[in-house]
Amino acid sequence: MSEAEQIERQPPPLPGQEREITYQKAAIGVYGVMAYAVSQRTHEIGVRIALGAQPRDVLRLIVGQAFRLAALGIVIGLPVALVLGRVMEGALYGVVALEPTTFVWFTLLLTGVALVAGYLPARRAMKVDPMVALRCE
Repeated sequence: MSEAEQIERQPPPLPGQEREITYQKAAIGVYGVMAYAVSQRTHEIGVRIALGAQPRDVLRLIVGQAFRLAALGIVIGLPVALVLGRVMEGALYGVVALEPTTFVWFTLLLTGVALVAGYLPARRAMKVDPMVALRCE
């Protein structure tokens, strides 16, 4: 076997780093979207607190909604990822369609990111004076 044939058959270098970069991009994207969605609700959070809602109840509401959005993303995303994985397995050398540890790790990572992305902006919004939140609209 010639050297050129050996090079063609080798998988691309550093596949682990490419995977990590993909994880980071997905996590940053999920965090950005979730944090933006929660920050848009600062006015609503201010109204709820001004009307007497307990901060822990408002926080539970916001984080619960973030969790529901993450669960919806998982319910839609996992089957799509499985189908696209099968397509990619046939098209690319060395791609495995179903790698359970990757699916579990990625699901847990993005769920955790979504919960943190719901929690942090909600905590920040709850520290705003309700009157300021009401006036900013």
